[in-house]
Amino acid sequence: MDLLNTLVDKGLRRESPTREEALAVLATSDDDVLDVVAAAGKVRRHWFGRRVKLNYLVNLKSGLCPEDCSYCSQRLGSKAEILKYTWLKPDQASEAAAAGVSGGAKRVCLVASGRGPTDRDVDRVSDTIRAIKEQNESVEVCACLGLLSDGQAERLREAGADAYNHNLNTSESTYGDITTTHTYADRVDTVNKAHAAGLSACSGLIAGMGESDEDLVDVVFSLRELDPDSVPVNFLIPFEGTPLAKEWNLTPQRCLRILAMTRFVCPDVEVRIAGGREVHLRSMQPLALHLANSIFLGDYLTSEGQAGKADLEMIADAGFEVEGTDQVTLPEHRSTAQGGGCGSHEGGGCGSHEGGGVCGPAPAAGACGSKPAAEPVAAGEPRTDLVAVRRRGAGTDLAPNA
Repeated sequence: MDLLNTLVDKGLRRESPTREEALAVLATSDDDVLDVVAAAGKVRRHWFGRRVKLNYLVNLKSGLCPEDCSYCSQRLGSKAEILKYTWLKPDQASEAAAAGVSGGAKRVCLVASGRGPTDRDVDRVSDTIRAIKEQNESVEVCACLGLLSDGQAERLREAGADAYNHNLNTSESTYGDITTTHTYADRVDTVNKAHAAGLSACSGLIAGMGESDEDLVDVVFSLRELDPDSVPVNFLIPFEGTPLAKEWNLTPQRCLRILAMTRFVCPDVEVRIAGGREVHLRSMQPLALHLANSIFLGDYLTSEGQAGKADLEMIADAGFEVEGTDQVTLPEHRSTAQGGGCGSHEGGGCGSHEGGGVCGPAPAAGACGSKPAAEPVAAGEPRTDLVAVRRRGAGTDLAPNA
């Protein structure tokens, strides 16, 4: 296919595809999806080899957010039955982070719900960053705290933060349909503040909110222009109790095309598969590793992810290897430009509001999040049986999934 050959050549040269070429990737048929994966995989391996970076989320403060982001289970007015708790203490957060590091995570992403941090919040998170660094000097720490005020990014950097995540989520033209309590420009401003402070900037998107192909291409091209080190791609999981509860628009093939398009537009950037991969990619997750070079290990913010052990087995079975703390994530031309760059979330980029999060009934007592065996479903049917609210890890007395 001439289109794919052209996109591979451009990706190896770090040259941007045209909008028409990016749209053409999304328009390819399911019959051609393996050809698309193979082509984008050449670009991924050229810049990142067969390494997969593992990132681990710690939800510092869950729920009760004053913002009205339609995709989010923690939003104002959300009726989703998620965990709700106030700030973890630095030692609690450090303990939670240690679980992810012991499971192989190279980066810890500290996330807190809310419009943005107060100066006291920045002090609290700074203490947490120091506590984590004292125990694990080599681990990267990314903060994801919402909109930043002047000087806050610099203070996080001084405390030892390596990166800051703030996603654009969707195109500028449709942003007002998703959120009304802040603007697209507010988000761009926060990413620029992180850049200016010397933090590794991470910013990504959410697919599956009812957007058009043009919206997806617009947001990915906007991200290329912002030039973050990492781009988390979240796949919306419609939460019961949120405005997007009925938006089940994704198939595994659609997700693969979105990841491939993102790789072609951002060839030398850390592309992370963030929230929703287990629900929407399902058994095709290993194919997505040929497109993205980064994933989250274990659970997300308010939803459960695949078992950490299963993540590691999937990576090995697919012929990839976990990236070590002694390896630089980004290609030399990017890591040098970033002053040695952290190489990324939320990771860079904490990246995940987690694709909107995951909803579902609470697991039975003592089940620690186990799910019942799935019933057979017809092709194209939403897999609501695969979702579950997080009931373990940070904010609970149960062991985390890492």
